[in-house]
Amino acid sequence: MKFGVVVFPGSNCDADCFWAVKDIIGEKAEFVWHESKDIMKYDAIIIPGGFSYGDYLRAGAIARFSKVMENINKFAENKNKIVIGICNGFQILLEAGLLPGAMLMNKNLKFICRYVNIAADNVKTPFTNRLIKGQVLRIPIAHNEGNYFCDDKTLNSLVKNDRIVFRYCDEKGNINENANPNGAVYNIAGIINSKGNVLGMMPHPERAMIDELGSKDGRLIFESIVDFIRKTGNRGKRSEIRNTKRKMKKKTKRKSVKKIKKTAKKPKKKSKRRKK
Repeated sequence: MKFGVVVFPGSNCDADCFWAVKDIIGEKAEFVWHESKDIMKYDAIIIPGGFSYGDYLRAGAIARFSKVMENINKFAENKNKIVIGICNGFQILLEAGLLPGAMLMNKNLKFICRYVNIAADNVKTPFTNRLIKGQVLRIPIAHNEGNYFCDDKTLNSLVKNDRIVFRYCDEKGNINENANPNGAVYNIAGIINSKGNVLGMMPHPERAMIDELGSKDGRLIFESIVDFIRKTGNRGKRSEIRNTKRKMKKKTKRKSVKKIKKTAKKPKKKSKRRKK
């Protein structure tokens, strides 16, 4: 199993994500430069937080045109491949069209950096299979444009199809306006695509991996990803083995048929005698 951590000019959470995967979760991880093409070798791609390309124009607007994002679009077509965009990574996924909606300035028009609570709204995803419905996670945010917005039609679709994964809440799991730090519509903190293999979230799970950082709730998200990859990976291997066996059987049958044809005695032709 191998994770790829994308590095854009201006990324500042790439090292945190690398540390979270390699040192805390114990899985292989590599940095992926923003001009990279070879990403299909990875099982999961992390688009980290930061200020990609300085966030010029608007957050994620330039990063969406990078070579690596072209390949991430293709990567995400495989439902067994995982993409998680965190903070600026979420903004990039929105700009790239991999997720619906847009990010606005925080409602107080200020940069917010503090711990918040989020409730697991959908636990049947590759990112939340270790959680229970309504479970509260304590994870920090650090953003200026985290006010998620979409029109009513899109919101209704997200709700109807269980594509809202995390919502801002209080310590007890109550979802209300007071628990919403940035003004996001419907208290949305994270959503997935229609296939369920691409997640965008504003809170930083990689900054909540050990008690010394104030929380280790972020581990549950990375561990859920690992569980999903192991499960689908084993399933893929089994189907590969079955396909190989079928091919071997077909080859064996063909060989045996050819052998029978070669060894089979041809019937002798009856000689025609002339009548005297």
